[in-house]
Amino acid sequence: MALETGDKIPELLGVDQDGREVKASDYAGNKLVLYFYPKDNTPGCTAQACNLKDNNAELLKAGYQILGVSTDNETSHQKFIEKYSLPFRLIADTDKELVEKFGVWQEKNMFGKKFMGTVRTTFLIDESGIITHVISGRKVKTKEHAAQILKLG
Repeated sequence: MALETGDKIPELLGVDQDGREVKASDYAGNKLVLYFYPKDNTPGCTAQACNLKDNNAELLKAGYQILGVSTDNETSHQKFIEKYSLPFRLIADTDKELVEKFGVWQEKNMFGKKFMGTVRTTFLIDESGIITHVISGRKVKTKEHAAQILKLG
C-alpha cells in the first residue's frame, strides 16, 4: 500500500549520487521536500530541479531540506547535479523500491503507448518524519514548484 498523508516515512530511503546511504534520520528536526521525478536531464525534470535550486535559500529559511528521487543511477545523478549545480542529494532508486513504496511507480500513457514509470510527485514531510502534504502528477508546477511548497507551509 502506498504511503500517504499522515504516514511516517521509512528510515532507510536509499543510496545517493555518491553511493552513501540516505536515512530519514539524516533530516530529523527539519522539514523535508521529498520529490520524485521521472528522469535526469529531461525538460520538465530539469525545470523542477532548477526551480528548487534557485529557491533553495527560501526553502531553507522555511525549514525545508530537499531530497530528489528518480530511478536513474548514481552516475546519471552525479552528472545532473554537476551540470546544474544542484545543492541537494538525489537518491538513485534503480531497484524501484522507493518509488513503489511511495506509490509513484505507475502505469503511464504517452501517445497511446502504455508503460510503467515514475509519476512526478512531491511529499512534504514534517520534522518527525510524517507526510503532511502530497502534490502529484499535473498538479506539480515544475517552473513554480518552490512557490507551491512554500504556500503549503
